[in-house]
Amino acid sequence: MALAQKAQMRINRKRRIRKSVKGSSEKPRLSVFRSAKYIYAQIISDTDGKTLCACSSLEKTLKSKLKSTANLEAAKEVGRLIGERAKQAKIDHVVFDRNGFQFHGRIKVLADSAREAGLKF
Repeated sequence: MALAQKAQMRINRKRRIRKSVKGSSEKPRLSVFRSAKYIYAQIISDTDGKTLCACSSLEKTLKSKLKSTANLEAAKEVGRLIGERAKQAKIDHVVFDRNGFQFHGRIKVLADSAREAGLKF
């Protein structure tokens, strides 16, 4: 399968998911993106169009602690950190947006780690 076709399939899945997954100010959306090098997570209020808090394995504090920024350990740390930042912003419940990625591997580890940190979804 060509790389461009694979990317287009993910974008199509993302569009299908986003029809039903919407974040509000009471229950914002936890959006996750993974690239080959890093993993990103942000909590977004779609009604206001604002990012409430964000985290990625690209941050200097995480990057210095981790061997690799693109493995399960990095995803776990990003999930823990986004959970802590959400608590500081007084966010308990979120809607999980996997952004077209399959719910396994780094995406699943990030979600489980965010749940352990106190987020409910």
